[in-house]
Amino acid sequence: MEFNIPTEQNSKLELLIKKIKNDLELQNLWRMCNANAIGRMKINDHGPTHIKIVANSALRILRILMERGIKPNIVSEYEMSKDDAELVVVLGAIFHDIGHVIHRTKHEQTGLIVAKPIIQRLIKEIYPNEIESQIIENETMHIIFSHEPNVTPFTIEAGVVKVADALDMEKGRGRIPYEIGSVSIHSVSVMAVQEVEINKGQEGERPLRIAIKMSDNAGIFQIDDLLRDKVETSGIEGLLVVDAIMVKDGKESLIKEFQL
Repeated sequence: MEFNIPTEQNSKLELLIKKIKNDLELQNLWRMCNANAIGRMKINDHGPTHIKIVANSALRILRILMERGIKPNIVSEYEMSKDDAELVVVLGAIFHDIGHVIHRTKHEQTGLIVAKPIIQRLIKEIYPNEIESQIIENETMHIIFSHEPNVTPFTIEAGVVKVADALDMEKGRGRIPYEIGSVSIHSVSVMAVQEVEINKGQEGERPLRIAIKMSDNAGIFQIDDLLRDKVETSGIEGLLVVDAIMVKDGKESLIKEFQL
């Protein structure tokens, strides 16, 4: 499976990605997630496409925050490295929706059961030290459990994945339910979102500036209702600004700035 992640000389992350690409069990689980999500529930992708988008977005967010001097919890509390923080964020992104193989209801809880043995297998060679292995495993489980709006995470890493998950809202994500006839404010609004950009904030501003570019005002629903729920319970809401930008005839205009 193609799973392109900018590892930037993080050798631990490089090894993890190599293992993920060759892991047939994990690929089959993602296929089963979409059997439930797309095939049976007629909702959007919760398999490999969604996972790749979230993993890349989460890694970009984390790196921007670290550039601005914000320490991930695995660094500040366990004296591990930034490379370890990147690996935890990617692992959390990979497994956050894996509970859909069982059911969408409480998937953040059932996902812990499914993910635990696979996480242990994937990191065994990367973290032969048992203590470090336990830290990586349980910090990843914290990300999985905390990614839904009803739970506020305790770590930067979990907040990063939660926001990245919510940012997968470009029109391609809504195409499947829209094309099979699920016309609702959810499907219409996501079809209006043309592009999501994750940028660095200016010096003196919040570290992250996220631009949601849309072709129709319906896209505001994605920000004001769906994105807001996850950002406000992410624990990192004070570190980012969201700009709603209308794109018409090749010109961009700011509709609204959200500072949560």
